[in-house]
This record gives sequence, C-alpha cells and structure tokens, in this order.
Amino acid sequence: MPLNREFIGRSFVADTPFLVGREHIRQFALAVGEHSPLCHDLDAAKAAGYVDLVAPPTFLTAPGMWRPVVPTHDPELGLDYSLVVHGEQRYALRRPIIAGDEIVVSATITDIRNAGRNELLITEFEFVTTGGELVATGLSSLVSRGTAATATRKG
Repeated sequence: MPLNREFIGRSFVADTPFLVGREHIRQFALAVGEHSPLCHDLDAAKAAGYVDLVAPPTFLTAPGMWRPVVPTHDPELGLDYSLVVHGEQRYALRRPIIAGDEIVVSATITDIRNAGRNELLITEFEFVTTGGELVATGLSSLVSRGTAATATRKG
C-alpha cells in the first residue's frame, strides 16, 4: 500500500525535551568509535573551552529516536515498518551539542516520492534548545520497499 501523500508538509514537535547527559555522550561515542577526549574527559573538554563534554555530530540521532516526532507508526501514514530501510541521514550543526543541553526536536515531512518500486519518506528536522537556540538541522530519508503505486498500462 502506498504512503499517504497527505502527510507532506505536516510538522511535528516532540512532547518533551531531551536532556543531553555526560553518560549519553560517552556511551554514544563508544558505540560509534569516537575516542576524542572531548567526548570522554570533562577536564579535556573544559581545557578546550567547552563547559562540558562535547557530543559527536551524529549524536543527534539519539534525541531523534528517544523523542520520536515523525509518526511512522500512524496507521493513516500507511508505513509498514517491516519494509523500511534507512536511506540517508545528514546533520548541519550550528554549534556542538554539549552535555547539559536540553534539545527539543521538531520535524516536517517534506516529501514522499517514488523511487522505482520503492517510496522515499523525506523528513527535515530542527534541534532547538529549550532556550530557543537553533543548534542543528537534519534531513532523513526512509525507504519503504515495494510500496510505490504501480502505473496502470492501457492496452
């Protein structure tokens, strides 16, 4: 079943902020193989001019997953998650994410389009502190395998 194109343009905001903790940063850094002392050692981060540990750039995946905003499980969207693979993820940071930041994630579905037999669900994200500072934007694409509407041939 094709995705519901009426979702294009809809925006969503996480219901609670994500408080970035030191252990979140350390665990994420270990998981992705980031060994920079800025991510693990508070003294090193402070010596470099930061007030706390610095998250790796892809850390923004964490608040995006723990405070999901895109209604991927909404039956009206029609996304069968068993058919989904991750297509693309990009982030543009305005400044590093630091332990202690409280991040509110918002998202807008900007496109749903066919890619052969598949569909691409394109979402743009904003990551804003509870103080209103935009710290990053992001773009994500999910591939819904085999759900594109097929054209009817006329004989």
